[in-house]
Amino acid sequence: MSFLMTVILVVQMLSALAMIGLILVQHGKGADMGAAFGSGGSGSLFGATGGANFLSRTTSVLAAVFFVCTLLLAYLGNNRPAASTGSVLEGAAVTAPAPAAPAVDNSTASQIPGNAPAAPAK
Repeated sequence: MSFLMTVILVVQMLSALAMIGLILVQHGKGADMGAAFGSGGSGSLFGATGGANFLSRTTSVLAAVFFVCTLLLAYLGNNRPAASTGSVLEGAAVTAPAPAAPAVDNSTASQIPGNAPAAPAK
């Protein structure tokens, strides 16, 4: 499960970085007004309108990939086994270790009569 989440996270990061780059390359709506009067309209890479269509469609595909990856990560991150229906504290109480038994004192001082260790207070 961890490998799958890592792959989805890498795809999400790459799509986010590609979206950021594509959005920064695109022209705003006000840039078309300057091109209408002849400034910089002929020097585009994709032609007059081909670049806008290609960049906007690629951005929308990357946005869809990013959104699907986000939903998958949220689902996989929140996916829990069906057996754990109680609270976190109830699960911790069940799995808590048992208290350790008192240690037996085998020293020579405890073997002398009258030097028995005191019983632990309860």
